[in-house]
Amino acid sequence: MILQKLLLIGLAGALGSLARYGLSGLVQRRFSESVLPWGTICVNLLGCFVFGLLWSVMQERLSMSSDLRAIVLVGFMGAFTTFSTFVFETQGLMQDSLWLSAMGNIMLQNVVGIAALLCGLAVGRFI
Repeated sequence: MILQKLLLIGLAGALGSLARYGLSGLVQRRFSESVLPWGTICVNLLGCFVFGLLWSVMQERLSMSSDLRAIVLVGFMGAFTTFSTFVFETQGLMQDSLWLSAMGNIMLQNVVGIAALLCGLAVGRFI
């Protein structure tokens, strides 16, 4: 049963990755004159909307198992955009009035994420 769940999450992840690649490329080609990464912006914003929609429907309207939710949200949506998960978790912190934790999460993942990328680039150039 666990192997089947993992395989389904992997398959959903593959489909999410292909969807992200296709949509991002399509949008970016359409706005090729712009310096902004519109493909990524579109995927991230659409991913946030779809994640919220799916969570709400699966939680409140349909009686879905936690395994099916994991396949859809972790598999497909996780591969489509992890940004949607980041935003959903940050919203949860804000909903629980954990404002300092929410702001810390935003700062940590964005500012420290950029710093980690720059460090990785530097190490990669060094070795």
